[in-house]
Amino acid sequence: MASGFTMGFGAAERLAKDTQRLSKAFWPKLRRVAAHLPFAEDLVAAYYCAFDRQTPRHVQAALLGAIAYFVLPFDAVPDVLPVLGFTDDAAVLATAIRLVASNIRPEHRDAARAALKRAAADEVD
Repeated sequence: MASGFTMGFGAAERLAKDTQRLSKAFWPKLRRVAAHLPFAEDLVAAYYCAFDRQTPRHVQAALLGAIAYFVLPFDAVPDVLPVLGFTDDAAVLATAIRLVASNIRPEHRDAARAALKRAAADEVD
């Protein structure tokens, strides 16, 4: 029986369905916070997996929802709080990745490492 209760994830669900807007919002936020995220590589690998056309739809949906939760400026624990700010984002992402880990391929991880290197180089310039 579906109750319609979304536990506050409604905004993330809507953003996950708008993949162009999600993609556009992802990179600026990642650049702002990547140095503070111990799970940055997993996040970017999940992003590449979610946008890979060979990834099954149900996997894309799970990852896009987790990425949308990361991108949104409001969530259960505000991202501006030191240390604690990204714990909820990490938990949502870790759960999604655990559910679909076999779909995140080495190519996604390689692309994530390369993107993070580019982002770090851009910060230095």
